[in-house]
Amino acid sequence: MTTRYSAHLRPRHEAPASVEVPLDVRLMHVASSFLIVVCGLGLLVGGGWSLLRLPLFALSGITVMGDVHHNNAVTLRANIAGRLSGNFFTADLSRVRDAFEAVPWVRQAMVQREFPNRLRITLQEQQPVAFWGDDGDARLLNSFGEVFEVNLDDLDDNKLPRLNGPDSQSQQVLAMYQALKPQFDRMSLNVQRLELSERGSWRAQVTHGTAMQAGVHGAAIELGRGSVSDVMQRVHRLSDTLAQITQKLGRHVSAMEAADLRYDNGYAIRLRGVSTTNDASGKP
Repeated sequence: MTTRYSAHLRPRHEAPASVEVPLDVRLMHVASSFLIVVCGLGLLVGGGWSLLRLPLFALSGITVMGDVHHNNAVTLRANIAGRLSGNFFTADLSRVRDAFEAVPWVRQAMVQREFPNRLRITLQEQQPVAFWGDDGDARLLNSFGEVFEVNLDDLDDNKLPRLNGPDSQSQQVLAMYQALKPQFDRMSLNVQRLELSERGSWRAQVTHGTAMQAGVHGAAIELGRGSVSDVMQRVHRLSDTLAQITQKLGRHVSAMEAADLRYDNGYAIRLRGVSTTNDASGKP
């Protein structure tokens, strides 16, 4: 007689029954892992900080490039001494830039690090194009229309024109001057002054070379209100007819003492010894 036995065997791939780890043990593992990470980071930061403070990285010099016409090593050192701190890695480049831009005649400074222990400074100096403000005001206007102050004794050209107006509109005043200058040059007149009033009215003072040599005061010209294009339209009317008018009256352009361009279709001028009114066609 054959007897059969059957057995239920667990498949080999079946995982053994899991054992639940107590909560306090799991928390202990997490805490120990966290402490290991923190200690590792602390050692890494401490080592990195010690490395950054090595004497090798202490600032040993600054290379200055760019526009240095009005400044030299002595003046730069005197102005920035005590305002720089840190080493190659820790120096605040924005503070270094501010220190150099506070030096007279410096408009802009670009600061770069030079490994391992130097800084490179590229300077852009102010380029004065006009005096700014009322007579006696020591401020200047640069080629960007920005107002700045320096010692006027350091100024290379003291024959700059004088522009005036609200400080907030200095760029607008410079733009108007740059538009007017070539037009008055056509009339052999130099724009010595240009002013924008608080009410938005433009007024210029021009001189002729021969009149300046004779000590004659320049002519005041009322330009009226408006944009550059508005004012230029009136100035074109003057430049197109002024020589013709002065010749008809037996005078030279240098005889002009005043002009008022605030008319819709013409202008009024005053010549030394003559007074007349002219329309756009040039008829007296």
